Amino acid sequence: MASTTTVLALAHTRRRSPWVSYLLRRGLYFLISLFVLVTLAFLLVQLIPGDPARASAGEMASPEIVEARRTELGLDLPMIVQYFRFWAGLFTGQLGDSFISRTPVIDIIATRAPATLELALAAVAIVLIVAIPLGLAFGALTRGDRRPFTQTAFTGVTAVLAVIPEFLAGIILVYLFAVNMQLLPVAGRSDFASYILPVVALAIGPTAALTRIVRAETFTVLEQDYVRTARAKRMSAARLYGRHVLPNLLTSTLTISGLLLGGMIAGTVLVENIFAWPGLGGTIVSSIQGKDYPLVQAIIIFYGAVVLLINLVVDILLILLDPRTALDKS
Repeated sequence: MASTTTVLALAHTRRRSPWVSYLLRRGLYFLISLFVLVTLAFLLVQLIPGDPARASAGEMASPEIVEARRTELGLDLPMIVQYFRFWAGLFTGQLGDSFISRTPVIDIIATRAPATLELALAAVAIVLIVAIPLGLAFGALTRGDRRPFTQTAFTGVTAVLAVIPEFLAGIILVYLFAVNMQLLPVAGRSDFASYILPVVALAIGPTAALTRIVRAETFTVLEQDYVRTARAKRMSAARLYGRHVLPNLLTSTLTISGLLLGGMIAGTVLVENIFAWPGLGGTIVSSIQGKDYPLVQAIIIFYGAVVLLINLVVDILLILLDPRTALDKS
């Protein structure tokens, strides 16, 4: 009886509040995505060619030692048993030991993840801080086909920068600012200067892409009736763009930003390898080469969970910024 009353109360709350319904549905999507991510991480690692027991025991180890190592690692168990043991390890925080270093995987993640997150969060901040005001400014300058030279220069430069991959941007930056001019460190993570090149390499493409998107969204907002009305009332430019244009283009900008930022997190793998950054990017490459199953699975889940979390935060921010529109679209 009590449970029936609780269910009815929840249903009544959901009918009254679209917020509750949205958050429940969004939370369910997050959990389903997480389940798919973990399952794919487990299955995809099995596709890595080679024998992890042989890699762990050493190339010169005898067949008896390799089989003993296989039993020790649980690789002789049926796949479904390994799968459930994998889930049990996730729930208990026991992700196993690295096949190669024999160090707990959770310790490796805890040691290296901060460096990766520092790089990614700094790049995300640069993208948002630079792209939104720059796109808005160029949208205001070139609206209605004004200033054709500025429009052509903006389109050309951002189109080139947006398609440069992170690793190529990193190589070019190292050649210019570290090798030729010797202004910044070539690689490593030490003082503030060591962050500049990897962060710029990671942020330059998404910044150019997002600037183009913000400019296009600015054109759309400037054509709305409420903007025309504000102009007819001779509202100042600062108030018009700050109070009416910027808040209304943030909704679509944040939606697209979620997709770009997810790609940036994955891009840290390449950038970290170029700049010898002590994060998870170099670790995942070496663990794949060494067939280190537990470490590869844990890093894939870490990267995927961060991307899912970013999308969840962006969706909640959209609801906070524009509740009616976001809830209607959801």
